[in-house]
Amino acid sequence: MVMERYRLSTDRISEILTEQKTEAPFATYFSKVASFIGLLNETYETVADGSLYRMDLAELQRQNHTLYEDILPGNYGQSFANPTYAVSFFEKAGYAADYGQILCFLYTEIRGLIPYVFEKDLSVIVLFLELFIEIYDQFALSDAGVPKAEELKKTIYWFESDNCDILIPNRLSQQIDPAYDFPLQIIKDNDLGDLRYLYYYGDYVSENELGLAKLFAKMPEEEVARLASVYTEGYRIGFVNAGKDLSKKETAEVRYPLGLERMVLQSVPLFEKMGLKVTVRRNPTLSVIRVAGYRAGVGSTSPNRQYDFDHKEDAALFLDKDFVNRKVSVLKAAFEERRSLANHHAGPAVIETFGEEPFDPVFKKEALRLDAKQQKLSVEYADESGRLINEYIIGSERSFTIISFPVPAIGKDFEKIFEQTVVVNTLDYKLYEHMQQIIIDTLDKARYVHVVGSGKNHTDITVALYELKDPAKETIFENCVADVNIPVGEVFTSPKLTGTNGVLHVTEVYLAGLKYTDLSITFKDGCIADYTCGNFETEEENRKYIKDNVMFHHDMLPLGEFAIGTNTTAYRMAKDFGIFDRLDILIAEKTGPHFAVGDTCYSYDEDLETFNPDGKQIVARDNEITIKRKDNPKEAYFHCHTDITIPYDELAGIYAVDENGNETAIIRDGLFVLPGLDALNQPLLAKGR
Repeated sequence: MVMERYRLSTDRISEILTEQKTEAPFATYFSKVASFIGLLNETYETVADGSLYRMDLAELQRQNHTLYEDILPGNYGQSFANPTYAVSFFEKAGYAADYGQILCFLYTEIRGLIPYVFEKDLSVIVLFLELFIEIYDQFALSDAGVPKAEELKKTIYWFESDNCDILIPNRLSQQIDPAYDFPLQIIKDNDLGDLRYLYYYGDYVSENELGLAKLFAKMPEEEVARLASVYTEGYRIGFVNAGKDLSKKETAEVRYPLGLERMVLQSVPLFEKMGLKVTVRRNPTLSVIRVAGYRAGVGSTSPNRQYDFDHKEDAALFLDKDFVNRKVSVLKAAFEERRSLANHHAGPAVIETFGEEPFDPVFKKEALRLDAKQQKLSVEYADESGRLINEYIIGSERSFTIISFPVPAIGKDFEKIFEQTVVVNTLDYKLYEHMQQIIIDTLDKARYVHVVGSGKNHTDITVALYELKDPAKETIFENCVADVNIPVGEVFTSPKLTGTNGVLHVTEVYLAGLKYTDLSITFKDGCIADYTCGNFETEEENRKYIKDNVMFHHDMLPLGEFAIGTNTTAYRMAKDFGIFDRLDILIAEKTGPHFAVGDTCYSYDEDLETFNPDGKQIVARDNEITIKRKDNPKEAYFHCHTDITIPYDELAGIYAVDENGNETAIIRDGLFVLPGLDALNQPLLAKGR
């Protein structure tokens, strides 16, 4: 039945190329998209008949380039996937911007089918082909020549709403059900020294994926095994250190970038030794299951980050209260149907990459953007879905781990930086545990911490700390080594909000791949009271940029975490190779003090007793907002957590201040000054390479 619908759809769409039933500007558009669907069909045939796997590397590369060439930076300016071009194209013919936005959205959804083609998932593909035909027919059969934009929006609204019950459950199944194993089969069934396998996913393959795969192909087996062990041990130790019973779990989700398959292949049996089957899911490509600015799953380098940025709020075309309710209802039903799988899921084990050229996005007025009401609805859905996830993938029982490696885009020193990153990721955690305990012993005597920037950094903030009731048995800060967050090391806490005041400023920082210049956030009693940056010409654009991408549309966020990073070896690496702007937050947060806005690190785990290696219980887990969970959980969590780091060389000092106002410097003029921390200063004082 599905195959029959697919054949009927592709046959009908091929006829569009020769028909002349739409007005000139729209005929050009429909011909272009129909041609692309023809390309998808040709690609599907190569997968279905097996000829894909007989192609040589050059043929596969040509096919991959053809699928993605329309949105590559050099071509994007003339693409119907570019909202600026699409809107301009139809406006020149006298049509309102709505037409360009709607048809740009439709083409983007069709482009999102590429991974489904390689998985031969006709159940999803045919839905969108039929949508394309329906939209085309509205133009071809319209008595007025062109349908009203509102009619087109209504068609898309009901399509997206009706098909939530297919796309959302499918996405959840990939996360928690090991029966979905398409990426793992690629890894297990192919010679990973033969780079053709990279093209079997359907993702865009750049020099990053090729370079990583080549590096791992020549890496000794024992070194690959060592990296896999560091990665999986971090996952296991995360459960041990948090006092969570891993034996109750049956699956772990592995997320990885293309090119690291040899490491993943070595990791699978290590997870199995823990009693865990591996699950995988693809990076989402369709609007209903995409989360703005968030790529979660197996995937590759984006072919064009401006394209991603332009479409991150495409849901503006259909998002309303009823749609949110529909998504929540479908997600709850999907969880309920998969309750056992969800309850026995242990959480994600994530491999990330860093090193791409910094991305400074362009705001386009033609791109779909959530209005104020939709932003609140987006927050509402995040809250509701977050609670469902916590209920079914039980928050107090799950954990995670994250490790990161550079990609070739980091520059000519890629292999040297990779080698040094391995050093950073495998530092002696016992040494750091000891030195971090020295810092914690000082902080436990403080009432608050004063952080002051130097030079162009205008940070001046007081962070209020939890007041210990029994200092002999309790501690404020967690001694964090290499478990859930690889590499070592940091000490962190959930600050008191009342009494936390001042300005956090960084001259330049990259958060989730986006650049921020002169980011400044003002806190009053621990909550964001004001914010700005210097990215754009107008204050309105600067504030919107932060609200959309740091605050995730919330009107306010608290300071959920204060930490002092201790990985001066990572700092030295970044300084020597000039890659501060290329580090991901996982490593960057360890290279100075950092402040996280949003939820605490103990979100949904506040009542779980955990202890530092010295035996003291970590008691600073709640703040004045999270404590509301006991009476009104909807007011307790924000379902976001963004770390903002100040590098050591922008610090005048970090001071622990006791109840009598006595200051003890932890860092002064960019160096650690407590006795016993000389080893941390050695990389800071070392001469560059």
